[in-house]
Amino acid sequence: MVPGQQVPLRLLSRRMCVGGLLSLMTACSGIPNSSSVLDSFSRNPPPAGAPEPAPVAAAPIGAGAVRVGLILPLSAGGNAGTVALSMKNAAEMALAEFSSPNVQLLVKDDAGTSGGAQQAVQQALAEGAEIIVGPLFAHAVGVVGAAARQRGVPVIAFSTDASVAARGVYLLSFLPESDVDRIVDYAMANGKRSFAALLSEGAYGNVVEAEFKQVVARKGGRIVALERYGFGSGAVVGPARLVAQAARSADAIFIPEGPEVVPTVVQALLAANQDGRQLVDTRRVQLLGTGLWDDPRIFNDTRLHGGWYAAPDSAGFRNFSARHRQRYSQDPVRTATLAYDAVALIAALVKTQGAQRFSEQVLTNASGFAGIDGLFRFRTDGTNERGLSVMQVGPTGGQVIGPPPRAFGSSGY
Repeated sequence: MVPGQQVPLRLLSRRMCVGGLLSLMTACSGIPNSSSVLDSFSRNPPPAGAPEPAPVAAAPIGAGAVRVGLILPLSAGGNAGTVALSMKNAAEMALAEFSSPNVQLLVKDDAGTSGGAQQAVQQALAEGAEIIVGPLFAHAVGVVGAAARQRGVPVIAFSTDASVAARGVYLLSFLPESDVDRIVDYAMANGKRSFAALLSEGAYGNVVEAEFKQVVARKGGRIVALERYGFGSGAVVGPARLVAQAARSADAIFIPEGPEVVPTVVQALLAANQDGRQLVDTRRVQLLGTGLWDDPRIFNDTRLHGGWYAAPDSAGFRNFSARHRQRYSQDPVRTATLAYDAVALIAALVKTQGAQRFSEQVLTNASGFAGIDGLFRFRTDGTNERGLSVMQVGPTGGQVIGPPPRAFGSSGY
């Protein structure tokens, strides 16, 4: 690959033509329901001194010459193990659907712990892994990234916590920052200049607040009110009233939470009144959300109809899910596409990019790549950028009102 040469956006889309079915630009953006924002498990890993589950042994997948470590919490309890198995299946499916992949996946179980991650990455590196896919949780990404960096081996991990991204440790995940950028950009392009926001307490709210303030300022807008709320009973009422009072001078109200919280927040906003007069009229003030809104519980709430949120349409994920059901007789978790896209990208790079296949120049190519979840590209700091649509909430689901970009520009849109 010569300096300045671009890896074409067709790279993955071309190889995903399986049985005449082109699986491209797909669904979900932002943060999928099956993987909570900023890795809730990562914020609360097993306590020090607690016995760690024994990792399960897993057979390699494929027989190619290029070895790839695949690190997932296969033996972790609860939802983590379920997600890990679905992602492992998706990785296997990516190899099966690729024409003659010269790749072998070295499957390693980190058990959802830092100690397990250390053991898993050392095993993968000792067995000749040229690149690592995974792990899933932030505390494991840090361990794996440090070990791989010493050997000059890049990592494509799945944490939603951007703080663990680094040079050579790339996050192929749904980062909340992408949703915030896209929805604010679209709102301002459509005449919304003044914003109010209701954000939850905690790590997710901190990340969203920082990005929200930054993008509004960068675009020349203004924030007339921003309030944080806890999750206790009635905790949103006071902050919602303050935002409702300020909303008279706002064009839009940003509520970046999921279906468990958003209806309660909107109810509190609409209940706020002064002298018997309702303070918030959603026919005048635009409601804004993130990919967490892509849920039937949001679509079924008439108070949210007309709201905007960032997320690609669902065609690609539906196609992926149908193929997954046919192969494994079960539905994939939403984050399974991340493992599919990571392995498909690696197989394509092995086939087309020669000895430089996993170099920083190739992995951070500005043109990016096309996968199940649409366009994406890695930044040199390890974070990613995704090409997202803007959807409008309606009774039958999200309707595209702002299509995704056909290609990345200097800012992505």
